[in-house]
Amino acid sequence: MKVLMVGATGKYASLVLPELKQRGATVRALVRDESKIAAAHQQGADETAIGDLSDLKSLRAAASGVEGVFHINPAFAPNEAELGVAMVEAAKASGVRKFVFSGVYHPSLSKLSNHAAKRPVEEAMYESGMDFTVLQPAMFMQNFQASWDAAIQQGRFSLPYSKLAKACYVDYRDVATVAAMALTSDELSYGTFELCAPGMVNRVELAVMMSEAIGRTIEAGESPFDQWAQAAQIPDGLRENLRVMYQDYDRYGFPGGNAIVLRTLLGREPRSLPQYFQELASRKAA
Repeated sequence: MKVLMVGATGKYASLVLPELKQRGATVRALVRDESKIAAAHQQGADETAIGDLSDLKSLRAAASGVEGVFHINPAFAPNEAELGVAMVEAAKASGVRKFVFSGVYHPSLSKLSNHAAKRPVEEAMYESGMDFTVLQPAMFMQNFQASWDAAIQQGRFSLPYSKLAKACYVDYRDVATVAAMALTSDELSYGTFELCAPGMVNRVELAVMMSEAIGRTIEAGESPFDQWAQAAQIPDGLRENLRVMYQDYDRYGFPGGNAIVLRTLLGREPRSLPQYFQELASRKAA
């Protein structure tokens, strides 16, 4: 099977590529320009196609001759919904049979732009006539990688919302496995699946897990949003979206944590947060 992959060189979606290759798929990576071609091949892509999610003609050309498309939206893009819908329309116009969308947990959270922007893409898929699979993953465990070094050095893990707010998580490698299953078989056709590891935890509990992984104490902290955004070098255009998101987390957390779907699809227990932190600690030690 030949698959067009959006995000083949990305931080998260790139994890889907080796899962597809393991299942015998030929992968055509969609890249924005020639500078990304080498990186796509290093990740394992067999082919590349230059295209832009805002250019429907280029997307149709990229999707020509493939059986399936894996798509993930560029989160917080001002026109995120339009970009995703364009990919669905291009795939349909090019005769693509299967479309797998890596969306988000709770796309009905209308106050959060990065959630609400996924709903029009889902709707376009449902109306496309293509064989679709919608994946709705919780917060990615891989997000912890960016703050791991600072937390270890400072002995404190801080984010700009309540340390007592509970959230649910998923290891994106498990999402990647499910995505590859959906593209290379018909087992998950016409399904919409919430993907989450078991339970919800707050930052105090996360700090305990991190402490156990490294063998010394990490404390849970809270940071004023502007101070955190400046230290993290968050671009101005993204700050307000993140401010709204963290205000929502501060009030409601990120509820979920029912793992029955992911456990059933994988045929095993999903990867856990303690396992992920142990991996991060081992990598740094090595």
